[in-house]
Amino acid sequence: MNPRLWIFLGCVWAALGVVLGAFGAHWLKGTLTPEQLANWDTAVRYQLVHALALIAFGLFSERTHGKDYPALLFLFGSLFFSGSIYALCFEFWKGLMGPITPLGGLLLILGWLGFAREALRRR
Repeated sequence: MNPRLWIFLGCVWAALGVVLGAFGAHWLKGTLTPEQLANWDTAVRYQLVHALALIAFGLFSERTHGKDYPALLFLFGSLFFSGSIYALCFEFWKGLMGPITPLGGLLLILGWLGFAREALRRR
Protein backbone atom coordinates (compact mmCIF):
# COMPACT_ATOMS: atom_id res chain seq x y z
CA MET A 1 0.00 0.00 0.00
CA ASN A 2 1.12 3.57 -0.55
CA PRO A 3 2.78 4.85 2.67
CA ARG A 4 1.00 8.17 2.23
CA LEU A 5 -2.30 6.36 2.70
CA TRP A 6 -1.18 5.38 6.23
CA ILE A 7 -0.28 9.01 6.90
CA PHE A 8 -3.69 10.12 5.58
CA LEU A 9 -5.57 7.50 7.62
CA GLY A 10 -3.57 8.45 10.73
CA CYS A 11 -4.51 12.11 10.28
CA VAL A 12 -8.20 11.27 9.79
CA TRP A 13 -8.12 8.90 12.78
CA ALA A 14 -6.49 11.65 14.90
CA ALA A 15 -9.06 14.24 13.81
CA LEU A 16 -11.86 11.83 14.74
CA GLY A 17 -10.16 11.24 18.10
CA VAL A 18 -10.13 14.97 18.82
CA VAL A 19 -13.82 15.20 17.88
CA LEU A 20 -14.68 12.25 20.13
CA GLY A 21 -12.60 13.71 22.96
CA ALA A 22 -14.44 17.02 22.72
CA PHE A 23 -17.76 15.18 22.47
CA GLY A 24 -16.98 13.29 25.67
CA ALA A 25 -15.76 16.37 27.52
CA HIS A 26 -18.61 18.67 26.56
CA TRP A 27 -21.72 16.70 25.66
CA LEU A 28 -21.46 13.44 27.55
CA LYS A 29 -20.75 14.84 31.04
CA GLY A 30 -24.40 14.70 32.05
CA THR A 31 -25.12 11.45 30.21
CA LEU A 32 -22.34 9.09 31.28
CA THR A 33 -21.24 8.13 34.77
CA PRO A 34 -17.77 9.25 35.95
CA GLU A 35 -16.51 5.69 35.35
CA GLN A 36 -17.92 5.67 31.81
CA LEU A 37 -16.33 9.08 31.14
CA ALA A 38 -12.98 7.73 32.35
CA ASN A 39 -13.40 4.78 29.97
CA TRP A 40 -14.29 7.19 27.16
CA ASP A 41 -11.09 9.16 27.87
CA THR A 42 -9.06 5.93 27.74
CA ALA A 43 -10.56 5.06 24.36
CA VAL A 44 -9.79 8.55 23.02
CA ARG A 45 -6.21 8.40 24.32
CA TYR A 46 -5.53 5.03 22.69
CA GLN A 47 -7.11 6.20 19.45
CA LEU A 48 -4.93 9.32 19.34
CA VAL A 49 -1.72 7.47 20.22
CA HIS A 50 -2.33 4.93 17.49
CA ALA A 51 -3.28 7.61 14.98
CA LEU A 52 0.21 9.01 15.59
CA ALA A 53 1.60 5.48 15.25
CA LEU A 54 -0.04 5.21 11.81
CA ILE A 55 1.51 8.52 10.76
CA ALA A 56 4.93 7.46 12.08
CA PHE A 57 4.69 4.11 10.33
CA GLY A 58 3.70 5.81 7.08
CA LEU A 59 6.74 8.08 7.30
CA PHE A 60 8.96 5.10 8.15
CA SER A 61 7.51 2.98 5.37
CA GLU A 62 7.91 5.77 2.83
CA ARG A 63 11.68 5.60 3.35
CA THR A 64 12.10 1.86 3.82
CA HIS A 65 9.32 0.31 1.72
CA GLY A 66 8.53 -2.05 4.57
CA LYS A 67 5.59 -4.39 4.89
CA ASP A 68 2.18 -2.93 5.81
CA TYR A 69 1.07 -5.39 8.47
CA PRO A 70 2.05 -3.20 11.48
CA ALA A 71 -0.12 -0.35 10.18
CA LEU A 72 -3.03 -2.72 9.58
CA LEU A 73 -2.65 -4.00 13.14
CA PHE A 74 -2.57 -0.42 14.49
CA LEU A 75 -5.66 0.53 12.50
CA PHE A 76 -7.79 -2.52 13.31
CA GLY A 77 -6.45 -2.80 16.86
CA SER A 78 -7.38 0.78 17.71
CA LEU A 79 -10.71 0.42 15.91
CA PHE A 80 -11.55 -2.70 17.94
CA PHE A 81 -10.09 -1.45 21.22
CA SER A 82 -11.37 2.12 21.21
CA GLY A 83 -14.53 1.35 19.27
CA SER A 84 -15.60 -1.36 21.68
CA ILE A 85 -14.99 0.94 24.67
CA TYR A 86 -17.05 3.72 23.04
CA ALA A 87 -19.86 1.21 22.50
CA LEU A 88 -19.57 -0.15 26.05
CA CYS A 89 -19.95 3.37 27.46
CA PHE A 90 -23.45 3.38 25.98
CA GLU A 91 -23.95 -0.30 26.80
CA PHE A 92 -24.33 -1.23 23.11
CA TRP A 93 -23.87 -4.93 22.40
CA LYS A 94 -22.39 -5.43 25.85
CA GLY A 95 -22.01 -9.19 25.43
CA LEU A 96 -20.23 -8.82 22.09
CA MET A 97 -18.06 -5.80 22.86
CA GLY A 98 -16.47 -7.20 26.03
CA PRO A 99 -14.34 -9.77 24.14
CA ILE A 100 -13.54 -7.30 21.33
CA THR A 101 -11.62 -4.94 23.65
CA PRO A 102 -8.84 -7.40 24.58
CA LEU A 103 -8.63 -8.57 20.96
CA GLY A 104 -8.03 -4.95 19.95
CA GLY A 105 -5.38 -4.62 22.65
CA LEU A 106 -3.65 -7.76 21.38
CA LEU A 107 -3.64 -6.38 17.83
CA LEU A 108 -2.08 -3.14 19.10
CA ILE A 109 0.68 -5.04 20.90
CA LEU A 110 1.33 -7.08 17.75
CA GLY A 111 1.42 -3.86 15.73
CA TRP A 112 4.15 -2.41 17.94
CA LEU A 113 6.14 -5.64 17.82
CA GLY A 114 5.72 -5.75 14.05
CA PHE A 115 6.88 -2.14 13.74
CA ALA A 116 9.96 -3.03 15.82
CA ARG A 117 10.62 -6.04 13.59
CA GLU A 118 10.35 -3.94 10.44
CA ALA A 119 12.65 -1.32 11.95
CA LEU A 120 15.31 -3.95 12.59
CA ARG A 121 14.92 -5.47 9.13
CA ARG A 122 15.26 -2.11 7.35
CA ARG A 123 18.68 -0.85 8.47
